[in-house]
Amino acid sequence: MNKHIGILTAGGDSPGLNAAIRAIGKTALGTGRMDIVGFRDGFRGLLENRTMRLDREGLSSILTLGGTILGTSRDKPHKMPIGGEIMDMTEVICENYRRHNLDALICIGGGGTQKNAFRLAQKGLNIMTLPKTIDKDVGMTDLTFGFHTAMEIATEAIDRLHSTAHSHHRIIVVEVMGHNAGWLALGAGLAGGADVILIPEIPYDPFKVAQAIRLRQQRGTNFSIVAVAEGALSSDDHKKYQTLKKNKTKAKEDKNPKADKKASDALREFDLYRSTNTLKLSRLLEEMTGLESRITILGHLQRGGTPSAADRVLATRLGSACVGYIEQGLTGMMIAVRGEGTEPIPLDQVVGRRSTVPLDHCWVSSARNVGTCLGD
Repeated sequence: MNKHIGILTAGGDSPGLNAAIRAIGKTALGTGRMDIVGFRDGFRGLLENRTMRLDREGLSSILTLGGTILGTSRDKPHKMPIGGEIMDMTEVICENYRRHNLDALICIGGGGTQKNAFRLAQKGLNIMTLPKTIDKDVGMTDLTFGFHTAMEIATEAIDRLHSTAHSHHRIIVVEVMGHNAGWLALGAGLAGGADVILIPEIPYDPFKVAQAIRLRQQRGTNFSIVAVAEGALSSDDHKKYQTLKKNKTKAKEDKNPKADKKASDALREFDLYRSTNTLKLSRLLEEMTGLESRITILGHLQRGGTPSAADRVLATRLGSACVGYIEQGLTGMMIAVRGEGTEPIPLDQVVGRRSTVPLDHCWVSSARNVGTCLGD
């Protein structure tokens, strides 16, 4: 009898999702021993039994499409909004998995999706995952699909901003996605020749950033490009954030609900404050340098549109390899990138890990070598 394989895409959309769906579907159908069904809008589609049959016709012509034909959502099985309430729907989802006679469920997503998939694996479901995110912050894998396309888009934006910065003698502050990891801002900043790159891993001193810009002025260059990850923090704000996180961890360890709520509220308040960080930085640099400063926030532009050739190839590699591992009987694994190959990694080794930029990474040293200011 054929194996029945389910696929869902969860979390934020990312270039290459359709390429991965196509690779899984075509490889599975090519075995002659597998049927494929897609669930719409992430884990919610599995909860609500909303499906899409993925046959050869349905998989045709989706390789170059951005987004995901299955749709996506950030709904979590154990925290599902139902009728105005947040409910744990894990058991219902497990029941629907069995109702569809699934032999395996492939969940495609970033760090949050890996956690949610692992919870289902702990309930006894046969789960496999693929790592996608433009931030490249999923742990235990060399690369995630979506990153390459987003970096190309961000680089092109920086390229285009150079001309207006030069013409008007301005500072252009470009906010790039990356709440916890600076891969995207660092890569695009390097490729686009940004004069300053600020990432979450390296707390910055605004005065050192202004000093670097003033030094360019003294050398006769009256413009600068500042590429800043959305999660980058000044040294002072970084210390505050670390204290808030410690308070949250302690409250959890002490099992103190009142302290836990207070710590959570404080973190949420800090996140609101943090969301205006790029604007504050721009105004501060304007005051300290005497140059006009303008902001460009790339936002969701970075993860939309046609995936790059590199992301199409990577998603196809991972999707086709995933089917092979399922045929071998593996379960509870994320298919990680290892050089030019792939490696199945147990989900319990992936959950809770984040890939951030090491301070001794070659991209960091390359930036320093060419005179890029990293704010420290």
